[in-house]
Amino acid sequence: MGIVNKRNAVLGWLTWNVGKRVARKKAKAAVPAIEGGKPNRPAVRLAAGLATLGGVLLFWRKKKSRGGEGGGGGGGAA
Repeated sequence: MGIVNKRNAVLGWLTWNVGKRVARKKAKAAVPAIEGGKPNRPAVRLAAGLATLGGVLLFWRKKKSRGGEGGGGGGGAA
């Protein structure tokens, strides 16, 4: 029996949809709303800024860890 079959596909799809619903409810509960359900703009801007900063730092860290020494893994034979 293979790993990819109808039963596992249906279970995965169902799990994904339930997970999305739970995550959506938690996200709505976590962000405070003001004046009739309008989003809290400072909270949204803060979240966007933190996500951007995290992405930049992750990119910078990966680029820094590559280093500038000696190229891309060529053979050592001269």
